[in-house]
Amino acid sequence: MSIGHIDWAQPPQAVLFDLDGTLADTAGDLGGALNHLRVARGLAPLPLETLRPYASAGARGLIGVGLDIHPGHAEYDTLREAFLGAYTRCLADTTALFDGMPQLLQELEARDIQWGVVTNKPHRFTLPVMEGLGLRTRAAVIISGDSTAHAKPHPLPLLTACEQIKVPPAATLYVGDDLRDILAAKAANMPSAAVRWGYIGHNGEIESWGADIIADQPLDLLRHLSA
Repeated sequence: MSIGHIDWAQPPQAVLFDLDGTLADTAGDLGGALNHLRVARGLAPLPLETLRPYASAGARGLIGVGLDIHPGHAEYDTLREAFLGAYTRCLADTTALFDGMPQLLQELEARDIQWGVVTNKPHRFTLPVMEGLGLRTRAAVIISGDSTAHAKPHPLPLLTACEQIKVPPAATLYVGDDLRDILAAKAANMPSAAVRWGYIGHNGEIESWGADIIADQPLDLLRHLSA
């Protein structure tokens, strides 16, 4: 089920997805990297259920919840590098598309609607994850957190993706599971969808984000993709 409505100024031509917590469930591998740090410090691993709501925030969110160390702390930069090193070794171990996402992508392609990924994940991790999912060559565009001068919630990554696929923002839907995804879409004057199947839970009620629509399942998006 989905709530909300999109008043398309132009017929929809593209859908852009956040990666972690929207397109793919990467929480197991991200959580595994965090627990590697905990074990190295003599701490017990945390259950995935505890870590899952913070997975979209990457190293910052997981180190914060798992070790109570945040940017600005004397140890943070060292821990962040250790986290990224651990993640490099396990980034495709358990990551998989969310239920319904393979069918959604197939339907978008059948309708000649381009789709791509705009994520804050660094490019050196984004491409191997997309490769592991078998999607690297299917995506019309892939923009990572370090592909442009600014990351989300700045609109530049979304606008850059639109430039590359030659589709105006007004004809593009951005789909994400984090407040910054919706803020970026709004700043880009792009319709947005917030999703309940991702890692929401650490940055407020999803209903307060201001997304055009809220979707429970990937296939719920299809009924909104008509002008």
